[in-house]
Amino acid sequence: MSAALLGIGTATPRGSVSQQRAAELAAAYAPGGSDQQRLLKVLYRRTGVERRGSVVLGGTPDAPAPGPLFPLPSDDGDRGPGTRARMEVYEREAPALALAAASAALTDADVQSERISHLVVVTCTGFVAPGLDVWLVRKLGLPSSTARVQVGFMGCHGAFVGLRTAGALAATDADARVLMVAVELCSLHFQYGWEPEQVVANALFADGAAAAVIGPEQAVAGALRLAAHGSWLAPGTEDAMTWRIGDRGFEMTLSAEVPLRIRESLREQVAPWLEANGQTLEGIRSWAIHPGGSRIVTAVGQALGLVPAALEASRSVLAQHGNMSSPTILFVLDRLRREDAPRPWGAVAFGPGLTTEAMLLY
Repeated sequence: MSAALLGIGTATPRGSVSQQRAAELAAAYAPGGSDQQRLLKVLYRRTGVERRGSVVLGGTPDAPAPGPLFPLPSDDGDRGPGTRARMEVYEREAPALALAAASAALTDADVQSERISHLVVVTCTGFVAPGLDVWLVRKLGLPSSTARVQVGFMGCHGAFVGLRTAGALAATDADARVLMVAVELCSLHFQYGWEPEQVVANALFADGAAAAVIGPEQAVAGALRLAAHGSWLAPGTEDAMTWRIGDRGFEMTLSAEVPLRIRESLREQVAPWLEANGQTLEGIRSWAIHPGGSRIVTAVGQALGLVPAALEASRSVLAQHGNMSSPTILFVLDRLRREDAPRPWGAVAFGPGLTTEAMLLY
């Protein structure tokens, strides 16, 4: 018995900022000479992001400004608020965003909350216990017997791990209905200063949440079937993408080599896996690519020999929302679904390791 995707819900913060305004704001936190300031503007412009949401913005929609979490640096050595202050905002803001996405997914799937048997929560930008899993059980009215799993600190490919876990649970029980919720508040970990890889992360990441309801394949006729999952580690890439807890928030590094590594290894990972599952690259009619950045989307297209139209859904989500880490791929899947994109679908995402996760959907 296989599992199927019965419904999807997404949610973004009330606060959002254009990428042009984000570049202007960022300049105050990365003081430097005129050459550095010009480089910052070019970097933000080349990300492929046009607008992104953040729970820490103040001001007005037309003139967003940093909220109280991020005061302007007092001197060149100021690295911003401590991790505890950032986690307090996570504890205050993440539950409502997760709840909005979960409620939307349940409605979309036409599944009542008391019907949920398992809850899988994916997050890497904050931790608290009792955590989001307990909070969601209470606020959604899920049964107190709901079995709970949390997938933590896996980064942008975390939702694939969550979907794989949810699918395994649903595939073993005809009565199972699994709610998977991914929520990330990446903007809490904005870094001060001019560390190049952290400046890149500042330019890309955003806040958001997404949820999915998973059930056995026969639960709903025509539902997207989660046919296969794949996972690979590329050798010698442990430093290409990292995510560590520091004294001033969680510190992300994203090497400029990541697109190159993807171009070198992705085809030899994905093509044999598809063939082992009775499919080929040419047979995939629609693609959901985690938009880690414009260069990453381009690298995937080059590695797999995709036409530009196959990248459009991912580029559109990146432009409208930025890289929200783990929830982002569900935004892309939801877009494909609403466009009634032809099946089968292939989906890929990347994370620390350097890890590649893939999914085949019919």
